[in-house]
Amino acid sequence: MKKDEINRNPALDEETLSTQPIFEGKIITLQVDTVKLPDGNTATREVVKHPGAVAVLALNNNKMLVVEQYRQPMHRTEVEIPAGKLDKGEDPLAAAGRELQEETGFHSGELKLLKSFYTSPGFADEIIHLYVTDNAQPGDMALDEDEFLEVSELTLEEAYQYIADGRIADAKTMMAVYAWHLYTLTGQWH
Repeated sequence: MKKDEINRNPALDEETLSTQPIFEGKIITLQVDTVKLPDGNTATREVVKHPGAVAVLALNNNKMLVVEQYRQPMHRTEVEIPAGKLDKGEDPLAAAGRELQEETGFHSGELKLLKSFYTSPGFADEIIHLYVTDNAQPGDMALDEDEFLEVSELTLEEAYQYIADGRIADAKTMMAVYAWHLYTLTGQWH
């Protein structure tokens, strides 16, 4: 069975009848699709199109590198692992190395893909490729001109406390913390 057939159930497929573009921005586009449902009726689906992103669980001396930055949709700062969107045609591995260096100043020649996952499949096609390195080396940051953040390092215990306190509230960073914890228990990245 091919990989793209694994998540197919033809009895549940929806056929796209038309697509109406609504908005095209720098990062996302929004469209409304009219679909034919399995029972023959039609419905609309609001879809956010996204180029994809990368995130890096980077460990330095058994501490996780994180960045704190303001997130406008939530009107507050968030503590997150380094991450960013893919440029058009960019290889996710190269993007992961780029984002790690740009946001933290650290670099690593040993990035390993942990997992790729969809952030909100009910309305968006954004996929995040989560990489890990336990060999992060310090260097120089290269932030974008509109990017303001602070870099710090957390122990596993501190990361769990940040989750409990709500300072870490995004899925990619929580997933990274849980993967790191599992690694400490098994010695393997899952």
